[in-house]
Amino acid sequence: MGNAAFLAGVNLGGWLSQYRVASDEHLSTFITERDIATIASWGLDHVRLPVDYPIVEDDAAPGQYREQGLAYIDRCIEWCERHGLGVVLDLHHAPGYSFGRLETNNLFESEQQLGRFVGIWKMFAQRYRSVGEHLRMELLNEVVEPTSERWNGLAHRTIAAIRAIDQQRTIVYGGNYYSSIDELANIDLVEKDDRIIYTFHFYKPLLFTHQLAPWDAFARAYRQSSEYPGRLPNLAAFIAEHPEYEQKNQELPTDTMDADLLLRYFQPALDFMQRTGKPLYCGEFGVVEGASLPSRIRWHRDVIDLLNAHGIGRAVWSYKAMSFPLVDAQGQVVSEELIRVVGDRARVMGGQGR
Repeated sequence: MGNAAFLAGVNLGGWLSQYRVASDEHLSTFITERDIATIASWGLDHVRLPVDYPIVEDDAAPGQYREQGLAYIDRCIEWCERHGLGVVLDLHHAPGYSFGRLETNNLFESEQQLGRFVGIWKMFAQRYRSVGEHLRMELLNEVVEPTSERWNGLAHRTIAAIRAIDQQRTIVYGGNYYSSIDELANIDLVEKDDRIIYTFHFYKPLLFTHQLAPWDAFARAYRQSSEYPGRLPNLAAFIAEHPEYEQKNQELPTDTMDADLLLRYFQPALDFMQRTGKPLYCGEFGVVEGASLPSRIRWHRDVIDLLNAHGIGRAVWSYKAMSFPLVDAQGQVVSEELIRVVGDRARVMGGQGR
């Protein structure tokens, strides 16, 4: 099984996930069928649909699923089918787990929460069992755990529960530490199941892709803009002043950020594919809007060239607003050139190497 139908996509962040308020007004207007038609017109072939669990389940009534919220997912799947797009249904925030609130997570300490997690996926598997191969299911966004054992165990438990209902559905399974490319080696592969796609996210080097981002403590402390290709200014002095970031510095370049550097960062993915023979999917990548637009475009082009050359499907973060926009909050395209780069499938579709 290949991943040819999911080569070039975009995340629908900020709609059913990471919203300010999940009001009917927001849910009915942030993404509409017109947006799906626009995405298809760009030559993209799928969307990744992040969903936070309160859309479908209330903490006061575990196991009772909200039809009003599920209708938005139903609608998105229908729109995408109508416009020839695939959908990766991504559980972005689960009962007891959010990548943005690590200090309050209790998913792995509570059998009740674990049961709710598996239950949501059983519900999705049953509800969408008749949907064709244009729907894939991604277990959980950006797990962060001290080690990978508990997450691998839950992933295998959930996959078994889905398989009891739907043997054909493609399932997307990522590794630890925010789906880091470096954690692919610690995923416990599901043997004898060729409908698993393994996934990673790519935002390297972080001090470039997240420059001046107010929510990231490392980038906030660094307080420097940078250009791509180019160097991270005053990096050695910053690390000397902030020894607490020395470990993070191990992956930061002291030389020029360029395509050769990105290829070095990609090596764990290439090693994974060579070692396992399994396909990969890059579920998120991007550069914050605070970076200069020419640098954003050049970084995206180099990353996409790498992904295409190695047959790795991807979904850029993100379609609308969310600090990494292709269109702004009013739906206006940020850069036609960036759209063209994001939609480029020529190399991989032509079978050309880098």
